[in-house]
Amino acid sequence: MNSNKSIFLNSLIAITCLVSVFHILIITSIIPYEHTWGGRLKSIEEMYVFETLSLLINSFLLFVLLQKSERLKSYLSQRSIRIILWIFFSVFLLNTLGNLLAKTIFEKIFSIITLINAYCIWKINRGK
Repeated sequence: MNSNKSIFLNSLIAITCLVSVFHILIITSIIPYEHTWGGRLKSIEEMYVFETLSLLINSFLLFVLLQKSERLKSYLSQRSIRIILWIFFSVFLLNTLGNLLAKTIFEKIFSIITLINAYCIWKINRGK
């Protein structure tokens, strides 16, 4: 893998780890859940469901990224990894729009992170 792709890959791995820590801080109530999910969560039970799902998705993304970076044995084909990353690219673009429409400024700021994630995936996945 060339050094430019490696920089974007390492950046995305770091961001994914930091975002996972963020979700753990929400689950542990260090960050109030009312400031997340666009301010739309109605109960702590909803928060647990949404945050658990977020952690699972981030864990899967990290699993894929570690295989792409060859830090983890590849259980998926390179083609599968590319397809999964393009799916995440689309999700991050949609999430950027969702964050921009959020009720809280706190959540709107995350549109920057999701846009950076989409850009990193685009740089990692495009061409050889």
